[in-house]
Amino acid sequence: MHYYNFNIGDYMKHTLHLTPEEDLAYRRLLDIYYDTESPIPSNIPLVSRRLRMDSKIVESVLNEFFELTEEGYKNYRADGEIADYHKFLEKQKANGRLGGRPKKGKKPIANPDLTQDEPKKSLNNKQQTTNNKQINTAPKVATPEGVSVDLWNDFLIYRKRLKAPVTDRVLARLIKEANLAKMPLSDVLETIIFKGWRSFEASWIQQAAQITQKAKELPLGSDKQIEEAYRIECGGDPAKARFNSYFEMKKFILDQRDKRRPA
Repeated sequence: MHYYNFNIGDYMKHTLHLTPEEDLAYRRLLDIYYDTESPIPSNIPLVSRRLRMDSKIVESVLNEFFELTEEGYKNYRADGEIADYHKFLEKQKANGRLGGRPKKGKKPIANPDLTQDEPKKSLNNKQQTTNNKQINTAPKVATPEGVSVDLWNDFLIYRKRLKAPVTDRVLARLIKEANLAKMPLSDVLETIIFKGWRSFEASWIQQAAQITQKAKELPLGSDKQIEEAYRIECGGDPAKARFNSYFEMKKFILDQRDKRRPA
């Protein structure tokens, strides 16, 4: 597919912590994912070369927003968008075979040879009846405490796209992992939807945080490296910094790193 829906508000909400380089890498990865309609290869150097980005930055973004599988790095939210796109194309093709979109108030005749007195039952009707029965008999899980109705409905729709029903057992597992990650359940659900995950584990957040933190910690071996780390990690201008020596600037950077690390 050559275009996709882009929600500016959702994107900004979940990517404000990214550096400009990470943000660019994420956007380019999404473009490749939607254009090829296939997982991102697990060969990091190859992907980095295609993106013209540093390998550490690409790996950090992939580990945070994608899930590594045997097929490569997958984003289940993007997979849902791609599936919806192909459903739309199939619908357009079906309308075309029937002579275009039906006018309001008129239903397209699937088989003009059928008369008014002949039955019009088909396998599609039977399948639809079966699907309706499955939907009506599926257990309904009430909206969890602390989660808005709109977010919960979005989550249910998202899971339905993945053909993964939400049961009491699934919800209990999500609540358990949310507590382990020390995150509100609402944040966990938003994270699953936005990152395209099928489920959630606290270890994923912890690993992503460690990888991101490590990727942001630049080397401090030379004066030039210390200046670069101060500029990128601390957002300051080395030329305007009031340090008496590079040793003091390096110590300041290390202190800021310690403050950012989780307790």
